[in-house]
Amino acid sequence: EHLVESGGGLVQPGGSLRLSCAASRRISIMHDMGWYRQVLGKERELVARITAGGSTTYEESVKGRFTISRDRARNTLYLQMNSLQPEDTAVYYCRTVQMGHDLWGQGTQVTVSS
Repeated sequence: EHLVESGGGLVQPGGSLRLSCAASRRISIMHDMGWYRQVLGKERELVARITAGGSTTYEESVKGRFTISRDRARNTLYLQMNSLQPEDTAVYYCRTVQMGHDLWGQGTQVTVSS
């Protein structure tokens, strides 16, 4: 069982990226899912969360700029990130707790710089 993130990269301030988290067949993205980010030397923080029922919550600094969503058919979780700022630079991870396991992807680097 695994999660694979993609879509990170280098973007200028004000730009956009869409991150993807593809789940293996035994993992359902229709469970509670979250996007986290971590800056070197700091703790990992929750950025966005979507519940099994579809409710979403966001970290205060990304509200109105980031959108979490999922595609059931593709078994993939997304994070649309707009109006990116240098402080959004981090490694982004998706996470779910299922089947008694705390599952994380390997992370994808997002760098916002001019």
